[in-house]
Amino acid sequence: MWHYRRYPMKDKSQILADLIATTPGEEGKWFATAKEIKLFDLALELANRSHCDPKTLTRAARDYLDAEPAFALGSALAALRWLSEGWGYEVTSADVVEAYDRAIDAASRLNKIDEVTGQIQQLVESKESASMQFVRQALHGRMRAHSSSVNEMVARERI
Repeated sequence: MWHYRRYPMKDKSQILADLIATTPGEEGKWFATAKEIKLFDLALELANRSHCDPKTLTRAARDYLDAEPAFALGSALAALRWLSEGWGYEVTSADVVEAYDRAIDAASRLNKIDEVTGQIQQLVESKESASMQFVRQALHGRMRAHSSSVNEMVARERI
């Protein structure tokens, strides 16, 4: 972690921008730093610009679910994206389901469940690869269960 206290005359965001510029192609490694200094939009931009550990993103989604639900949603969706592209260390299906659950939790708080489930559906159907197949299999039951509960709610509203 860098220490912005050493440079009190310089803005934290400028110091971070300078550090990001020193690691082209590795911007994702600065996600946690941007998050810690509450530059949430920048953190999400970094997480989507270059690979970022999906478990780190999922933890951020969990930790910021109540305080910053939009950030939590972006973090969870980025985690799912990187998992679907094969990134992560010792990833299990539980990691995939955790990222999905955090995305749905955040979407619920933002009243965007249909939009987010559509985005996730699009993601898991976007291409064929071993990592995508792994994510698809991990989410199959969860997404089907969610879809069924949404259909039941719609049916009840029509009655």
